[in-house]
Amino acid sequence: MKFTRTKIEDVIIIEPKVHGDERGYFVETYRKDKLEDFLGFAVNFCQDNESKSKRGVLRGLHYQLPPFAQTKLVRVITGSVLDVAVDIRKGSPTFGQYVAVELNETNKRQLFVPRGFAHGFVVLSEEATFAYKVDNYYAPTHDRGIAFDDPAIGIDWKIAKERLQLSQKDREQPLLKDAELFDFSEKLYG
Repeated sequence: MKFTRTKIEDVIIIEPKVHGDERGYFVETYRKDKLEDFLGFAVNFCQDNESKSKRGVLRGLHYQLPPFAQTKLVRVITGSVLDVAVDIRKGSPTFGQYVAVELNETNKRQLFVPRGFAHGFVVLSEEATFAYKVDNYYAPTHDRGIAFDDPAIGIDWKIAKERLQLSQKDREQPLLKDAELFDFSEKLYG
């Protein structure tokens, strides 16, 4: 597995080694020991989630507040998505900045999205099956989000806004300046 820090060093691209031949392929999608060696701290994923969506479906930008904050390890099983992580830690040198990475069934990339980041994705292919691990259970009382089209963040979702398909919840999320956020000085791990 290859681990690469992005322009926001806490967000990491993971590229597993794919072993393939005429029969198909084999890939190790998760190695706790290697991830923790790279990070320097323990991550205890407790739940796997999966969604299937059509082209133009945008899910996000979502996060949960402490004590139910979540780290996510996301990947695509079939299709292609643009995956986005936004730094929402007040006081962070990269506050309000984002990382956008194409994840697809061919490149097998994964994105490690730590606590303190809002996360979302849009489907670029006709359909996509998206899977992710989380290190905390869903807590509806602590579920929050940020507007996908907040001009202060300026995400290019690669699909025209009028072609995006969003849930009512995602259409009504607040701007970053009005959202409940994390504090950069707050210890999120360990």
